[in-house]
This record gives sequence, structure tokens and C-alpha cells, in this order.
Amino acid sequence: MMIWVGDRSLGSIVPQEEALVSVLDHGFTVADGVFETLKVAHGWPFALTRHLARLDRSAAALGLELPDHEVIRDAIGEVLFANAPLMGTHARLRITYTGGPGPLGSDRGSALPTLVVAVARSAIWPEATTLATVPWARNERSAVAGVKTTSYAENVVALKYALDRGASEAVLANTRGELCEGTGTNIFVVVDGEVLTPPLESGCLAGITRELVLEWFDVTERALPYDVLELADEVFLTSSTRDVHPVVRVDERTWDDPGLIASRLREEFIAKSVVDVDP
Repeated sequence: MMIWVGDRSLGSIVPQEEALVSVLDHGFTVADGVFETLKVAHGWPFALTRHLARLDRSAAALGLELPDHEVIRDAIGEVLFANAPLMGTHARLRITYTGGPGPLGSDRGSALPTLVVAVARSAIWPEATTLATVPWARNERSAVAGVKTTSYAENVVALKYALDRGASEAVLANTRGELCEGTGTNIFVVVDGEVLTPPLESGCLAGITRELVLEWFDVTERALPYDVLELADEVFLTSSTRDVHPVVRVDERTWDDPGLIASRLREEFIAKSVVDVDP
């Protein structure tokens, strides 16, 4: 794969083995960085404008100089063109933006931010998926609550816990005992025919697919108890790579088939995303 590596203003596309970042980069030493993951379908990145807007919000939350959208768009074009023969029909595009080389501590240096744009072929998710609850909580009062930072250690631990139990995703409560989010997904439940999802005040990420589902369909944001997962008629996830993804197992609770409402929303979401790749 060919990867674009540079700073906020300048960079170049190089083979994967030559894509180097300083070991003193703040994104490496203290996870001082932000990122976006986009799906690429048939060579086109989906909802790029929304992802770049969220990248700005995340960078601002960390106090990073805002990225240059023109530089990023050009880098994406180079990466997708160079890797077209290897991507297949579905790929995952990653934009990483860090504090750049800095001191060996939390204080940030004066270097330009580091920018990396990479793509990788991705498998297609199955029609339905499985979840595991975990014994840890999201801190909805954290300084980086709802920010898409490169500090993903909590997610790595929680996801491993879920994978070890045969699930594809972990779902977390917040410190108030409310349903919050997955490690890389937003979560929705259907109760008595009503589609519900935790509000941003729960500490969850403002997911791009979540945002589109709220705009395109009849969905209500509501604080929900964590144990709603034991009572809900249906459960589904959203993410940039999963789209709308029905759930058929949460811990020991199972459904024979994907929920009717979740399945309908999945079909309609896919149809809408094909018509407009940058909604």
C-alpha cells in the first residue's frame, strides 16, 4: 500500500515500508492526536465533508492547529488513486492528525502537526452482529469525552474482552449507569416500535453514521439505562464501516433473526448512501 505522510502543509506519498513518523511524535508518545475513519465504496470516500468537519472539532478540543482541508483532500485523492488496484470494492480510509514531534511529556512542542492518510482493503461485515457488555464505564465528564482521539487503549481493552467472549463489539455504560456507546460504534435500541439512541451528553462519540440516521429516519435521543439492552425489542449499531448493523446477541440474550426495523433502516441507509456519497 502507498501512504501519504507529512505535516499540516506538505507531504508525499510513499510505499508502506517507507512511511515513517518520528518516535518523538506526540501522537506516539502520549496519544496526542485525532483521527477519522471513512468507508470507501467503489473508490469513493463516503461523507468526507462531515468527517473533515468532525476532524476540526476534535483538533480544536485538543488545542491543535486546525488541519488544512485542501491538503487532506489532495492527499486522499493521491492515496485512493495509487491504491486503486489493491482496494477492491470496500476499503477503510484513515486520516490521522497528531501534535507532531514534541517533548517526552504532556506539554506540546512547537513543531507542525503530523498528518498521515492511509487506506486498507476491508472485509464486508455480516448481516448481523453480536455484543458484549463490559465492567468498565465511559467518563462522560472527561476532557475528551466525545472526541475522536488516538487514545484508544480503553477501547482496545474493552474490545478484547468482547472478542474473548465471542462478540464482535463491546458496549459501555457511562459513569451514571446509562447506555453510552461501543468501542467503535454508536448504539440504538427499539422499544415498543420507537427507535432510541443515547444523546451526546451521555459521553458518546458524535458518529457520522449516527448523525445521518438521526437526520434521515425517525429516531429519538434519550438517556437510557444500561439494562435497556435486556428489555429492548431490537438493538443495532452504527459506524462508518458497519453502516446500520443489526444485533442478534447481547451477552446471553439472543434473537433468532435481525430485527425488522433495524433491517429496514439498514437497507434504506445503504440505498441513500449510494445515491449521495457526500451527504
